[in-house]
Amino acid sequence: MVSSLSAESYLVETRTTGEVDPRERTDFWSEHIGSYEPQMGYRYPRTDNFRGETVRQRTEAYQLVRVRSDEVAYSRSARQVREDPDEDYRLLLPLTGEIVVRQNEREARLTPGTGTLVSFGAPFECHQDASAQAFVLTIPAHEVDGPLNRRSPLATSLDLSRGLGRVVNSMVSDLHAERDHLTDPQFNAVSDRVVELLCMLASADDRPDSARHLTDVETMVRRYVREHAADPALTGTSMAHTLGWSLRQIQLALQRVGTTPRELIREERLRLVRERLRCGDCEHLTITDLAYASGFSSASALSTAFRQRYGVSPREMRHGGRRRL
Repeated sequence: MVSSLSAESYLVETRTTGEVDPRERTDFWSEHIGSYEPQMGYRYPRTDNFRGETVRQRTEAYQLVRVRSDEVAYSRSARQVREDPDEDYRLLLPLTGEIVVRQNEREARLTPGTGTLVSFGAPFECHQDASAQAFVLTIPAHEVDGPLNRRSPLATSLDLSRGLGRVVNSMVSDLHAERDHLTDPQFNAVSDRVVELLCMLASADDRPDSARHLTDVETMVRRYVREHAADPALTGTSMAHTLGWSLRQIQLALQRVGTTPRELIREERLRLVRERLRCGDCEHLTITDLAYASGFSSASALSTAFRQRYGVSPREMRHGGRRRL
């Protein structure tokens, strides 16, 4: 079953071995997986009545597949890598059972709550037991190699049970759950975010107190505050919930640059008011209107904070009390 859910390239497809005769199911499975993956080897401990199903979401940029099947082993040889090159990565996230991946002299034993990045640009072996279900997210190589500054297989286990890893796991699950309600740009936007967070995990730089992690948190928090400063409900806690970090991580990131969530929000709101006071199109707005439109609880709260920051009141600035700040 294939459904085109927009006029763009986003497609959802479900295929199952139940569509074919039991004696032909392993052949069907090999051909089906091979229709969207490069050359691989397939080994089936049992070839009678093999059961499997895929639910595939894809755009021109990303592909997410939920796979459920009986026991099977996949492999990609050096010859297959040469004859059918594919440099992209697969993020493998087990939902049930166990999956064992071997690549580049490393082995990752994956169970629910763990995951790994597998490169199709190098030989590998992957064995899943009869109870295994998993998500497989295809990620363009440049999205990983650039941020991680490497071009090598990454068959190492990632902890997806807590912290940033749990956020990644949840986002992938949500992409699948909402598959019938997404557009091409929405699917790509969430996938971009998953990859961004995944690179932080894969570089072992997701520690809450690591300098790079805190810098990334600060950058994203500043961007989020700038985009949502006018929301009167914006707080450090609400940001933490939306962005997937703890309030403590956000506080640590901002503390490094001498500010706090409360101060950053106030500063962005004051900046917004100042821009509107200087904008001719906003002359019809009263100071009270500006206060509410910029996230302040009252005109009085705005005036007090504005004078503390800029040395003049909003009204004085509007009437030329200070030409340059």
